[in-house]
Amino acid sequence: MVSIKDIARQAGVSISTVSYALNGSDKVTAETAARIRAIAKELNYVPHAAARLLKTKKSNMIGLFLTDFDGAFYGDLLQGVKRYLGARGYDLIVCSGANARRLIPERMIDGAIILDQTFPTDELLRYAEQGHKAVVLDREAHHEHIHSVLVDNKAGAQLAMEYLLEQGHRRIYIVTGPDGSYDADQRLRAARQAANRVEGAELRELAGDFTKLAGEAAAQRIVEEYDLPAAVFCLNDEMAIGLFRYIREQTSLIIGQHLHLIGFDNIELSGYIQPRLATIDYSMRKWGALASEQLLKMIAGEAVEQERIYVSLVKGESVGHG
Repeated sequence: MVSIKDIARQAGVSISTVSYALNGSDKVTAETAARIRAIAKELNYVPHAAARLLKTKKSNMIGLFLTDFDGAFYGDLLQGVKRYLGARGYDLIVCSGANARRLIPERMIDGAIILDQTFPTDELLRYAEQGHKAVVLDREAHHEHIHSVLVDNKAGAQLAMEYLLEQGHRRIYIVTGPDGSYDADQRLRAARQAANRVEGAELRELAGDFTKLAGEAAAQRIVEEYDLPAAVFCLNDEMAIGLFRYIREQTSLIIGQHLHLIGFDNIELSGYIQPRLATIDYSMRKWGALASEQLLKMIAGEAVEQERIYVSLVKGESVGHG
C-alpha cells in the first residue's frame, strides 16, 4: 500500500510537506501542491481514513439512521439529504441496526440524522452528553446537541379527517401505525380529536404497521363487517395502497363509491393508482435537506431553531360524497 512516505520520496520533499499539500494547507505553494497531488494520483494513493480522522477530528461523513429500508417512503428523503450534504463536501452513510450506532461514539461520522424508532432516546441523549450532534425526525428530544425537524402530523391528520367529515362521512375506519412510532401516535391523536368534535362521527381503529400487508389485513376486516359505505383513513400511503389493492382484486366494492380512502405521505405511487388516492402531502426532499442544514449548522457551532415541515391536502377521486 502506498504511503505519504512513498510520495515524499518521489517528490523529493518532506513528509510534512506532502501532508500539507494533500490536506489543502496554504503552507505549500500551489505549484508544489499540484505536483504532489499528481504524484499521489499516479501512485494510486488512498488516504488512511482513521489516521486522517485522528489528525483533523473530522470525517466529512454524516450518518442517516433508518428503522429499515422497506417501502417507497425513503427515496425522496434520501435524495434531499444526499444533495444538500454533497454540495457542501459531505458524504452520507445510510445504516440500520444497533451495531451501526457505534459509528457515533467511535466518531466515524461528524453527526447523525435519526429516523429510527428502534434507536433508544436514552442512548441518543447519552451520546449528546458526550458532545455528539444529532437531528431527529421521529421524536422530540430535549438537549442542546439534539434538534428536531418534524412533519406537522397533527395538522395533516386534521386535514384528512376534516376532508372526510366535510364529504358527509360519519363511519370512519382508521388504520393505525406501528407501536412506538412518533408519527403514527401524533396522527392518531389528531384523528381522534377531529372525530370527537363532530356529533355522530364513529371512529373504528384497526391495527397497522405502515406496510402494504397491514393495509390488506385491514381491508379484509372491513369487508367482513361491511354493510354500508364507509371512509378509511390509513395513517400512511403504503397501507392505503395495500388496502386499495385488496379491495380491487378480492371484492366487488369500488373505492370512491363504497369505500372512501385517504392516506398520508403522498409517495410517488399514490399519484398513479386510479382512482387517484387522496392523501396528505409534504416535501420529503425539503425534510431531508432541512435536517441536513440544521445538522451542519450545529457542527459549525451556529444557532438553530426547531422546525416543522408543513403539510397540505391532496384531494382525489378515492374520496366521494357520503
